[in-house]
Amino acid sequence: MPGNAVAPMSIPPGKKNTSMMPMIMPGMMMHGATTTPTPMPSGATPLPVQTGSAVTPTGTTLPSVPATEESYVENILRMNLGKVATLYMTYENNSEWNAKIFKGVLEAAGRDHIIISDPKTGRRYLLLTLNLDYITFDEPLNYTLPFGTTGAARF
Repeated sequence: MPGNAVAPMSIPPGKKNTSMMPMIMPGMMMHGATTTPTPMPSGATPLPVQTGSAVTPTGTTLPSVPATEESYVENILRMNLGKVATLYMTYENNSEWNAKIFKGVLEAAGRDHIIISDPKTGRRYLLLTLNLDYITFDEPLNYTLPFGTTGAARF
């Protein structure tokens, strides 16, 4: 066969392939204990699963316990978008520069990244929180705990 192609496995007529698990394709669902996939009804959509929820082998979603506190850096930064921040970062094993300071307007924050922009040049920086040591602000911070409740404190 040309290249790295794999020859299809031939199964004699009347025999079943017992060496492989049945494959479920998108748009298919399992019924009871049978291993034969059947198409989902037309127009049916799978139910969403909340992130962090456990799913049993039968497909039942177990509810997760909501967190009582979500005081993560990304949430605190999101409460302070538009403010000028100074981010102190370190980069291990970097011979050119080990530590670097970034100052700019806080535009966005995610679980693993922070986006700031330099108002003088318009340049935007996508910084990984993996390298973040700490952040300073020259003005009071908006901070609510647990995240999203009313009665914001200013620190």
